[in-house]
Amino acid sequence: MISCNQERLEDKIKTFSKFGDTGNGGITRFSLSLEALAARAEFCKRCEALGMKIVTDDMANIYATIPGEEDLPAIMSGSHADSVRQGGNYDGILGVLTALEAVETIITEKIPHRHPLTVVIWTNEEGARFEPAMMSSGVITGKFDKEKMLASKDTEGVTFKEALEASGYMGDALNRMSPDKYAALVELHIEQGPVLEAEGIDIGVVEGVCGMINYEFTFYGQAGHAGTTPMKYRKDALYAAVKTIQYLHEELDKLDSKLVYTTGKISAHPNIHTIIPDVVKFTLDARHQDPEVIKQVLAIIKAIPEEVEKCKVSYNEAWSRATVSFYTEFVDYVEKNAKAYGYTTKRMYSGPGHDAQFITDIIPTTMIFVPSVGGHSHCEIEYTPIENCFKGANVLLQTLLEIDKN
Repeated sequence: MISCNQERLEDKIKTFSKFGDTGNGGITRFSLSLEALAARAEFCKRCEALGMKIVTDDMANIYATIPGEEDLPAIMSGSHADSVRQGGNYDGILGVLTALEAVETIITEKIPHRHPLTVVIWTNEEGARFEPAMMSSGVITGKFDKEKMLASKDTEGVTFKEALEASGYMGDALNRMSPDKYAALVELHIEQGPVLEAEGIDIGVVEGVCGMINYEFTFYGQAGHAGTTPMKYRKDALYAAVKTIQYLHEELDKLDSKLVYTTGKISAHPNIHTIIPDVVKFTLDARHQDPEVIKQVLAIIKAIPEEVEKCKVSYNEAWSRATVSFYTEFVDYVEKNAKAYGYTTKRMYSGPGHDAQFITDIIPTTMIFVPSVGGHSHCEIEYTPIENCFKGANVLLQTLLEIDKN
C-alpha cells in the first residue's frame, strides 16, 4: 500500500508550530489573529506550490482543491488552525496538515482519482477569541445565526465581523461548502484523551460525537458573620452546594462507566473569608453517546430537592447537544484501511465537539483519531509522536481514495 512521506509531514508540523509559538512548547493562535493569519498564509503558499485552487467563503473558511478526472463533487479533509490560549501543536492543525500531506502524496505519486480533493481550514473552531466554538462551520450548516456571530466580541471589544473584514480571507458566500459541491468529509484529529495510548491503540475509529448536557445550579443562603453566627443557625450556600456535588458524584457513578461528568466552574458570593456565602453557583457538564444515559443523568438532577441544608436550590440548562453518529460506510472504511496497514484500532465516540459534527448533517462525514501522549490537550505539553501522525495520515490517504472509488 502506498504511504505518505513521514519526513515531509514532520516538516509541516514543525513549520506550523512557529506560528504563535509561546516559547514553552505550545502555541497561542487565536482565530484571525496575526499568528493565525501567518499560518493561513503559509498554508496557502504550500497549496499554491502544489497547483491547488484556493477559494474562501464569507466566514473565511479556506478551500484548497485539486481537480479530479471526472465532473464530480469534491471530497474534503481538514480541520482548524486556531488554538486556545497556551494550547498545543496538534489540536486542529494536525487534521489540516495530514490532509495536505495526503493530497501532496496523491499529486507527487500521480495517483488517479475521480473526484476533486479539497483541504479545508474551518474558521474559529475553538471559540477562544470569539464565542461560540465551531462558529463558521456552524453558520454554513445553519446551526448559528450569521448576524449574531458577526457581533461576537473578543476581550478587546473587536467584533468577529471586524476581524473577518480585516483578515483578507473573507470571500463569497457562493464558495461555501454545500452538498451539491462536496460529497464527503474526513477529519483527522488527536484523541485529546488517554484511552488510545493507555490501550496501545494506533487509530481511533470514530463512530460519532457524544451527546452532552450542561447545567448551572444556584444555591441561595443567608450571608452572616463568620465569627458570630452559630453553626445551627446558618444557611451556608457553599455547604449546600458541596453536599449537592457529592450527591451528584455518588449517583452518576452508578451509571454507565463511559459517562464522563465535570464540575468545572464554581462561584461563591460575596467570596470573602469572614462572611458566610449567600449565593453559590456551579456547573455540571455530562457526556455520553447513549441518549438513554443522558436521560438518567437528567433524572438524577431533577431529584435534587428544592431545599438543601436550609438553602433554596434552582437549576437550569445552559446548553446541550444530541449524540451525533457519523456515516457508517466511511467509519468502516477507516477501520478496514487501518487494519490493512497493520495498525491496531478501537471504535470510539468523541467527547469533545468538532466541526465534523456539524458537517455530517449536510454531507457524509467521519473522523480519525490518533493518540495524545498522556491524553494531554489544550495545553502546551500536548504531543503526538510523528510515528502516530504518520499512521493517521496513511489511514486518511487510503480512506479518501476508497471514498473516491465508490
